[in-house]
Formats: sequence, C-alpha cells, structure tokens
Amino acid sequence: MDTTAMEPVQAYLTATGERLRADGCEVRTEDWGGTPVLIGYRGDFRMRWMATKLHLFTIAAPTMRVTADVLEAFSTSAMDYVLARKGQLRGFQNGVAVLPALVGLEVEPAAAAWAQEKQRLKFAALARPVAVDARTGAAAAFRGSPALGFIYAAHLRGKLDAYFPVA
Repeated sequence: MDTTAMEPVQAYLTATGERLRADGCEVRTEDWGGTPVLIGYRGDFRMRWMATKLHLFTIAAPTMRVTADVLEAFSTSAMDYVLARKGQLRGFQNGVAVLPALVGLEVEPAAAAWAQEKQRLKFAALARPVAVDARTGAAAAFRGSPALGFIYAAHLRGKLDAYFPVA
C-alpha cells in the first residue's frame, strides 16, 4: 500500500484511538495477518440493563476500499475474536458487543448500506459494523434501536457517536 495515500486512514485511526482512550477504554494495536488493527475495550455494568455487564470491543482496521463483502468478513472475524476473549459467560448477566470498523479511502455505497441496515446478532452478542471514509470522515453504521438487544441501543449509539462521529 502507498503509505502517502494512506495518511488520511492512519490519521483517522490515530484520532479514533485517542477518542477511545478519552472514554476510558483500554487501547492496543495487534497484528492481524500483517495489518495493524486498533482494539479498544471497556466493560460497563448497568442496573437498567437487567443488572448485566456489557463487554464492548471496538476493532478498527485500515483498508484502501471498503466493500460490503470485506466489511462482512471483517465483522465476522471481529465477532470471533471477541467471543474467544469474553464470550464464555455471555448470557449469564454478561453481554458482548463489537463495533468492527473498516477505515478506507473509499467506501462503496453497498458497504455503507450494509453497515446501516441492522446490527448482527449471535446469542448474547452483537456487532454493529462501521464503514468509514477517511477522506470525508463519514461513518456509516446502524444507529437505530432494534427489537433484540434494545436495552443496549442507547449506549451503543452513544459509543458509535463518540468513537465514529457522523461527519
């Protein structure tokens, strides 16, 4: 990849890391098959969530172009990663959520539409994929209130807005 061309992507990822830290997340970078991936984690407990703890991971990676297929595959990988780390006790007063974000120089309209369509669910785990155009700052994600997982909807919307602000 041309590092000069990728400067807006790296700047967006750096700013995202700063936003995660400012919100109290543990932040680190891991190598996923030769790609540096930003990972933020926080756990929150609320009585209004039926006395559950939500383990929230934000996983962001650089790419040249965000397509629906690549975003879907990345979201699946991110969910698998999260379930391997915090998914053992999910459902027993524990929930797991991930905000898998691909940050690119271009976002295909189909990728933005796929991200905005709905959250993706597994038992006591959910993902809200994010497609980010680093040049404009536009971040497409589902920001609604679904029927399943509705108790976390406002919290997740707030975290999406904090970490991936709408341009």
